[in-house]
Amino acid sequence: MRKEIVIGPIIMLVIWGILTLGGYINPLLLPNPIDVAKNLWGLLSTGVVFHDLGLTIYRTLAGYAFAALIGIPLGLFVGYARKVYYSFEFVIDFFRSMPSPVLVPVAMLFFGLGDASKIAIITFTCGLINLINSMYGVTQCKKVRVMVAKTMRAKPVQIFRHVVFPEALPRVFVGLRLTLSLALILAVVTEMFTGTTNGLGRRIYDAHDTYNIGEMYACIVLIGLLGYTLNKVFIGIENKIVHWNRS
Repeated sequence: MRKEIVIGPIIMLVIWGILTLGGYINPLLLPNPIDVAKNLWGLLSTGVVFHDLGLTIYRTLAGYAFAALIGIPLGLFVGYARKVYYSFEFVIDFFRSMPSPVLVPVAMLFFGLGDASKIAIITFTCGLINLINSMYGVTQCKKVRVMVAKTMRAKPVQIFRHVVFPEALPRVFVGLRLTLSLALILAVVTEMFTGTTNGLGRRIYDAHDTYNIGEMYACIVLIGLLGYTLNKVFIGIENKIVHWNRS
């Protein structure tokens, strides 16, 4: 691990400490980092946050998995079948322009207030991103390699498997990396506003309502650490699978 990775967090903590401990910001608006750290340690040491943390992780990963399983194959198919691509170009662009929050009432109507509605929103939004990135990964495949494969009398299935898919894979992983962070964001947001009683999003909302500002920021920090961890794990997997595209 590079030593430079700690520079940014240290600078952020120093600025945060100066602004709060120096009295430049009202502690009711932003507690100092020491108080937030104490609240975070209290949540973790007592274990009261683990149930909410587990539910948030479950909703994030469930929606993320469904989005990958649905969006990637559809994107590869649409990108490879040009007529299908042109037929559904308007539909894809229509839904990609739609903000995710407008789907919350629709998901609640169809799936209720439980986990299904949250997972459905994550699946639809992230699945669309996976579809688009997979589709463009196929359409941006180098034509020369495809032509060479055709001159060697390779079958369409062989061309897709040995030429198109490997070239599209880096773009597929771009979509997967983007949707991993987005899935966590959507999970937390839907926990706040869809009538649920658990999850990190709900805990943040309840802490805000009761003016438990220290716990609110502690949960926000915990979500940031969770997102960072998921991203690092994903990068490790990506480097092993798409090893030829490592920077």
